[in-house]
Amino acid sequence: MAYDVRLVKLINGELVLGKFDAENDKLTDLALIQTVPTEQGVQMMLLPFGYPFDQEIGGEVSMKHVLYQYKNVPEELTNKYFEASSNLTMASANTLRNLNNMQGKGGGVSDISDLLKK
Repeated sequence: MAYDVRLVKLINGELVLGKFDAENDKLTDLALIQTVPTEQGVQMMLLPFGYPFDQEIGGEVSMKHVLYQYKNVPEELTNKYFEASSNLTMASANTLRNLNNMQGKGGGVSDISDLLKK
C-alpha cells in the first residue's frame, strides 16, 4: 500500500511529516522535524510528534491546522520517516554501494528509533 506522505508547517510553526488521510482530511502518524546546528552546518532530526512523552511515531492533526504544505518531500526524508515509523530499513542503490566501500568502519546509529530508546 502506497502512502501519501506530506511535509507541512503547522499554524504553531512546527514542521511535521505524516501520512495524508484524504477521507478524514487529516495527517496521521506524525513525525516532528527539528533542525540541529552542527559544526558542519545544520542537520535535521526526526522525532515522534509527542516527543519527549511519546516514544513512537503516531498522533494525528486535522489539515485545518496546516499553514503551509510543501509541494515536494525529499526522498531521503521520506525514507527516514518510513524507517522510523515502521522499524524497517530502506536501502537505495547509493547506500548499498557505500556499504561495500565501508568494510568494517563504524558509522554510529543507523536507526533513529535507537536514539529515542536511550
